[in-house]
Amino acid sequence: MKTVKGIGLFLIYPLLMLGIGFYTGVKAAPFFEPEETTREEQQILEPLPLQDELNDYDVVSEEDASEEMASTEVAAAGATLCVDTKYVLEEADILNHTVTETSVRLPDKYIGMDREQFLQAMETYEISPPLSEQERGFVDLEVISFSRERVVVRKNYRFLQPSSSFYLAVYDNEVIVYLEDRETVYIETHIRLDSLPEQLQEQIIEMMWVEDEEKLYSFLENYSS
Repeated sequence: MKTVKGIGLFLIYPLLMLGIGFYTGVKAAPFFEPEETTREEQQILEPLPLQDELNDYDVVSEEDASEEMASTEVAAAGATLCVDTKYVLEEADILNHTVTETSVRLPDKYIGMDREQFLQAMETYEISPPLSEQERGFVDLEVISFSRERVVVRKNYRFLQPSSSFYLAVYDNEVIVYLEDRETVYIETHIRLDSLPEQLQEQIIEMMWVEDEEKLYSFLENYSS
């Protein structure tokens, strides 16, 4: 019996050690084998060159657009008018809300002007418009666009109805012309009252009646500077 017992223990011990070794090997295998990744994990880990290229393209496009816009503004600011510049004139009736557009030859006095010079010229024109413009009811103007190829200017008018007679009056020491209703200003003459003969000054202060356009224009031609 002792012999049998010794043989049994002799057989059990190696089997036990073999089982422990096998179990240890199975547990240790993940540490020595490369870890497998799922398809989803691989897609996340891999770089996306195409998307990166698209992002880079978008950034470059925005930068190019900004640079192009800046270049356009600089070019417009440095542009000068020439003989071939198209001059578009818009005449707006502020009472009837209508606009008439015409293209005319650029006046010689504007050729060679840059934007700032042209705006200054338009400001001077607005302050002291020609008599013919005042007769039409000129109010003001604005420069709509400016480039070497094309200039657009809008003139605003309050077109007046014909009048058979007129009245000369004074406002802020300057002579103004009223229509026969004595309320509607027909022309702001910019003629200083104190530059006229004393007797004529007294008549204008009391609102001097002018019977027709011929007499009115004769007065304006004689006393306009």
